[in-house]
Amino acid sequence: MFWRSVVVKLWFTILLLVCFVLMILTVLLLEFFENFHINKAEEEMLQTATVISTLITTQQNDEVVLSTAESVKASSSHVLITDGQSGSWRLDSDVEGFEQLDSEWFYNDAELAKVEEEKVEVKKVASIDEKNFLAVGAPLAGEDGAVYVYKPLDSIEATTQQTTKTVFLGAGIAIVLTTIFAFFLSTRITAPLMKMRKGAMELSKGEFHTKIPILTHDEIGELAIAFNRMGRQLKQNIDALNQEKEQLSGVLKSMADGVITLNHKKNILVTNPPAEQLLEGWRYEEKLSSDHLPESLHDLFESVITEEREAMTEVTVQGRTWVIIMTPLYSNTTIRGVVAVFRDMTEERRLDKLRKDFLANVSHELRTPISMMRGYSEAIVDGVAASEEEKNELAQIILEESERMGRLVNELLDLARMESGHIQLYKETVEIEGFIERIMKKFHGVSEENHVRLQSDFPEMPIGKAQVDPDRIEQVITNLLDNAIRHTEEGGTVSVEVYRENGNWITTIKDTGVGVPEEDLPFIFERFYKGDKSRKRDLTNEKQGTGLGLAIAKNIVEAHGGVISAQSKQGEGTIFRISLPH
Repeated sequence: MFWRSVVVKLWFTILLLVCFVLMILTVLLLEFFENFHINKAEEEMLQTATVISTLITTQQNDEVVLSTAESVKASSSHVLITDGQSGSWRLDSDVEGFEQLDSEWFYNDAELAKVEEEKVEVKKVASIDEKNFLAVGAPLAGEDGAVYVYKPLDSIEATTQQTTKTVFLGAGIAIVLTTIFAFFLSTRITAPLMKMRKGAMELSKGEFHTKIPILTHDEIGELAIAFNRMGRQLKQNIDALNQEKEQLSGVLKSMADGVITLNHKKNILVTNPPAEQLLEGWRYEEKLSSDHLPESLHDLFESVITEEREAMTEVTVQGRTWVIIMTPLYSNTTIRGVVAVFRDMTEERRLDKLRKDFLANVSHELRTPISMMRGYSEAIVDGVAASEEEKNELAQIILEESERMGRLVNELLDLARMESGHIQLYKETVEIEGFIERIMKKFHGVSEENHVRLQSDFPEMPIGKAQVDPDRIEQVITNLLDNAIRHTEEGGTVSVEVYRENGNWITTIKDTGVGVPEEDLPFIFERFYKGDKSRKRDLTNEKQGTGLGLAIAKNIVEAHGGVISAQSKQGEGTIFRISLPH
């Protein structure tokens, strides 16, 4: 009957709970005091080492330094002073039975060796022959060497033991007082009401499985039945709400679009990872705190709340384009907040711009040759060209423009295949120097006609061979040499250098031509790039560029696993650098 008593059970429960808490608190306090004593001792020892280090630096008399150090250090501490070479001085303590340490031990310790190697202060707990001790080290300022202070943990352990006794005594007194108080309280409260209160508290903490035992059939018994029924219903409702919340959270996290929900006070209630990343970058860009909305989002919120209808806007955040669709949320007839969807439209806008630019560039490139072909054809048909020689000249121009249109279409097809990953390489083993020399021989005549000096620079030691598609790589180098000669004025120089670097085959083509403007350098490998922004054609030049050569060259080099880059300064020349795996 004694242990079945509600008073005893409640008393024992309170006592057990207090004992558990006191046990945890005791462990934490003991750990805290032990660390406190060790840290305090380390600080004192480190201060001693610093003082001795300062004395050595400022005082030249060794006897004065040693006598002062003897008075500064604690009686239980050992001091070892090293000069960074083989010399050392030791100050012993009055502790018996503790092994003296020499400089070799400190040099061999990975952590304490950093004192002299990295000139930093080090503190650690070490052990020798199962004896623990504290060791600290401080480097000598402006000199080689260090000051090491160490002492056994016996004194610290003694202090810790005394503290442990005090903590245990306090815990015992607390348990006795708690026992008396709990027993007194338990006897003053009736068992059914105590059970009801305990059950209500557990229910308020989310323990919906708690049941109140029905001991009587009076009003208190009926209250217990109603309480248990309420707990079951609450558990069912909470489980249903949690399930719906988890489903909603899973949907939001799996969405590529960002979603946030705001209440009428503009506080964020629900968000998903894409929206969090956007808001973080947006606030960083506008230098806002975490509880402020960006200006565009704030204005859109005000518009939705005021007009009570869906609104949409487009913003640019850190170089990316986002479309924001915001819809009001209602509670009966009152707007309680809004939900906003952020859709990343950067890729769509980029593709749309590429499409427009592509159409504009192709139209521009085709319009001139078509106009010329039409004009010269009409001149032949209308009889403007009277002589046979004039007709042949006009026909030759028409033929050249048609060939140029054909080159443009073929290069567009090649570039499309490369960018879609359908390029096929037929790799062969080629001897690098001979391969480059053979390509350069083709341009000796062109360079002489343009009065441009073409030169090469090969290393004395042979570079060796490489596995490449010779036709494709020749296409790249031919395009770069042709561009360099065409854009170099008379008397200029075009040089080709070949060498090895970090296991790669490097080819540089350098000219002393007009150069590329600095603002155009990031775009020279794009389609239809031309140095002449007006795109005017020199009719005396037999072969007109299509603006696709460098884009094709870039795709060919990258298909080989290489890199192509350019450096240029307007008025001084341009350097193209090709790096290919050897």
